[in-house]
Amino acid sequence: MPGLFGAVNLLLGVGNELHGDDGIGPWIARRFRAPGWRTMDCFTVPENYTSMVKRLQPTDIVIVDAADMGLAPGEMRVIPPGHLGTVAFSTHMLPLSLLVEYLEEATDATVTVIGIQPRQFREEMSPEVIRAGRRLMEMLSAGQWATLPPLRPSDAPRSSTSESKKISGILI
Repeated sequence: MPGLFGAVNLLLGVGNELHGDDGIGPWIARRFRAPGWRTMDCFTVPENYTSMVKRLQPTDIVIVDAADMGLAPGEMRVIPPGHLGTVAFSTHMLPLSLLVEYLEEATDATVTVIGIQPRQFREEMSPEVIRAGRRLMEMLSAGQWATLPPLRPSDAPRSSTSESKKISGILI
């Protein structure tokens, strides 16, 4: 059943632009515009936007975040729900697996999490991650985001971002 604004797809950009490549989700959310799409820059607290998401009742929700998947910087993967706990997301408190489960139940939408492999979590975003963000916006506009390869067990994360470190269980 379409929400208040008719059939709509929704992009949720998650991350912190003050931490280099971690800002790719918000960077995309602020720049992406296409017919049939709405975007939300959720910063590091996507759970704070669930009431707005429920009001929209989107058909598809795409969550974009930097994710250390042990790949080359700028590589993108669809992260299946069963793999969300195996990937290092850097700055949000609520596990994305819980958010995805909640959004699926509250909206009947198909929820897809797309991770973009960061190079670094300081200074400006790296050129590889910016290129990936532009490529993803083209894919979203063309309805081709589902053609991204899924994260596989063989892609198991091994910290490929040399600056990443854990403090109090949060990757920074």
